[in-house]
Amino acid sequence: MTLLITGATGFIGRHLCARLTARKQPVLALMRRPQALAELRATVDRLGGNSHYLDALPGDLDAPDLGLTDRPPPLEAVVHLGARFGWRLPAEAARRTNVSGSLAVARLARHQHCRLIFISGFMLENQRHLKHLGIGGEDPAAIDWQRVYRRAGAYEASKMEAAITVRWRLRDEDWVEVQPATVAGHSLSGDLDPAQPLHTLIDNLARGRLAMVPGGPGHWLPLIPVDTLAAIIDHAIRDPAPPRRILGLDPGTPNLKPMLSLIAETLGCRAPGLHFPIPLLAHLLRLPALARFANTEPEALHFIQPERFDLSTTLSFLERTGVQLPPMPQVLRASARHYLESHGRTSEKRQGSG
Repeated sequence: MTLLITGATGFIGRHLCARLTARKQPVLALMRRPQALAELRATVDRLGGNSHYLDALPGDLDAPDLGLTDRPPPLEAVVHLGARFGWRLPAEAARRTNVSGSLAVARLARHQHCRLIFISGFMLENQRHLKHLGIGGEDPAAIDWQRVYRRAGAYEASKMEAAITVRWRLRDEDWVEVQPATVAGHSLSGDLDPAQPLHTLIDNLARGRLAMVPGGPGHWLPLIPVDTLAAIIDHAIRDPAPPRRILGLDPGTPNLKPMLSLIAETLGCRAPGLHFPIPLLAHLLRLPALARFANTEPEALHFIQPERFDLSTTLSFLERTGVQLPPMPQVLRASARHYLESHGRTSEKRQGSG
């Protein structure tokens, strides 16, 4: 049977389509611009997939009932990756795409009597952060979402509202929530989309914008390689009895300072040595001019934190399905090398330039 994927043209979506079609799994990509299918097919082939098994379904997360004019065929599962991403998003736009769009996808999965694989985020397992935002309990109607949007920013808040609401609406249905950490590059090729926050971090380091390490010695930016995440989603689709929630996070991610040192070594540049308190940094970055200069937004700092997570369910799922976590130093070096190659540089050239 066929799978429907929203967000197929995004970074995770491209790699997931490549993995699925490589095993001859028919995939329908929900596309606002179906004329871009040829470009997506070329990308999927370049990533090792088989674009013969990939087709488009015209639709739009921002439209009522996804704007579907063609009834989709019987579906094995719906994978919801699509989202409006960005810092300083208007709340109305974020809610329209990320909340209303997610609920429309959930209704489609219910109508199809198929499994929904819903992609949310790892901060939904950070209990201290949820308490700070005022999120408690399972009923979305009991949460003051205006407060959450003020404190978290529209992107993160809308993703949280979508996940909690979908859980509530589909509590008796077949669904799996995959909660990725910040997505790193491909574990071998290092392929990393420029829109990804890790790419921004690498770029800031390479351009000398990162003079100090955000947070203290215990802070980290949890990561998951994009190919490992695609494998987790693939098995969440096929597994007969997956856990309700799978935290896509590699516990081998180093703390931020040693992570930056490792990336800097590959880039051939100097790593920051001193720490800078995140509350003070967030306060300074509220000045738009400073945020533009630093190429960092206050909302992005929420994902750098000292919390550790219970990964027992995830690790059991990975062991049962045979998904292996690659060494994180390998992933970070590959991501940094890909950055250099995409900018026409090598680490040796960078070091030689002084």
